[in-house]
Amino acid sequence: MTKNIVENHKSGVHIRYDSNVFRDFEDVSFNSKVWAQRSSIVGFAEGRGTTFFVQHQGMDFVLRHYQRGGLISRISNDKYLWLGLRFSRPWREWQMLEMMLSKGLPVPTPAAIKVKRVGLSYSADIMMHRIPHARPLMSLLTQEALAEGYWIAIGSMIRRFHEDGVYHSDLNANNILLDEGGRCFLIDFDRCGFRKIKLKWQKENLLRLKRSLNKALTNEDVFYFSDMNWRSLLRGYGWNDF
Repeated sequence: MTKNIVENHKSGVHIRYDSNVFRDFEDVSFNSKVWAQRSSIVGFAEGRGTTFFVQHQGMDFVLRHYQRGGLISRISNDKYLWLGLRFSRPWREWQMLEMMLSKGLPVPTPAAIKVKRVGLSYSADIMMHRIPHARPLMSLLTQEALAEGYWIAIGSMIRRFHEDGVYHSDLNANNILLDEGGRCFLIDFDRCGFRKIKLKWQKENLLRLKRSLNKALTNEDVFYFSDMNWRSLLRGYGWNDF
């Protein structure tokens, strides 16, 4: 379905949405309490804040509030410096998702974003179409060992992104999804971007993923990940001398 993008800018609140999903401006909400009142929340996931799963007009969505991590979150967990609307995190993420979708990369489709400016700072939210029947790699590996083909498919998927110059700033096992058909997806492109294709950052990106898997192997009571799995991923990536 072709998007019909509508924008509304009023009193420091900037909203962009797909009118194929939302009837009008009043139909759009980024407040979980509003969706709860509509009996539309069907689930949630904890991470850096709470992500809500919402049903609307027969479609499934992911509602996420932008929140900081690291030491700076102790000062402000959801406020960002205002540098202009086109430099705000949701506007940049929307544009990046659209570019990746145009290249046929397996990423979620954005449905609505919001930026609320107060003085020199802003807070933000995003709603995306939920990928059907997909689960995070992290969650899957706490329950079962994956066949070699899955690891090869994951490596091949990451290679597709890297070949198009996509740098994922937080490549970890929570941001890789697998659906019931074994297809792989990459999510959460906040602070990500396009880079010139160079082996150095590609290798660092893969090492970041490996660190997240090894960390889970240490922290989780049960976690199915081995050196053999990693070698299969690299084989799918096409980097046998890593």
